[in-house]
Amino acid sequence: MASNRINRINEEIQKELSNLIRNLKDPRIQNTMISITRVETTPDLRYTKVYVSFLQEDKAADALKGLQSAAGYLRRELGQGLKLRYTPQIVWALDDSITYGAKMLALINSLGVEHDDEA
Repeated sequence: MASNRINRINEEIQKELSNLIRNLKDPRIQNTMISITRVETTPDLRYTKVYVSFLQEDKAADALKGLQSAAGYLRRELGQGLKLRYTPQIVWALDDSITYGAKMLALINSLGVEHDDEA
């Protein structure tokens, strides 16, 4: 279980990266709706794994490459914003939980089962 300090750092990294991604000039990133779903940082603050989800699945591979190419810039800006001893190296990971949830909802809705709203 992660400590409270690591949880606070994860939240701050998520907020900071969300703001920084909006200002990137890479067309692979600008034309895609990107959502940071979760951040996991190692206890020694050397690495952080950032889980991202994309609204347009067909653009996900290009946008992920764009994020990987901007990782150095984002790390530098993150270091200036967070004021930590070590700025963690960013590792990007694709999170398809939103897509999976939408697919499951569509499958459930396609069953055509009616339910009572009175309960």
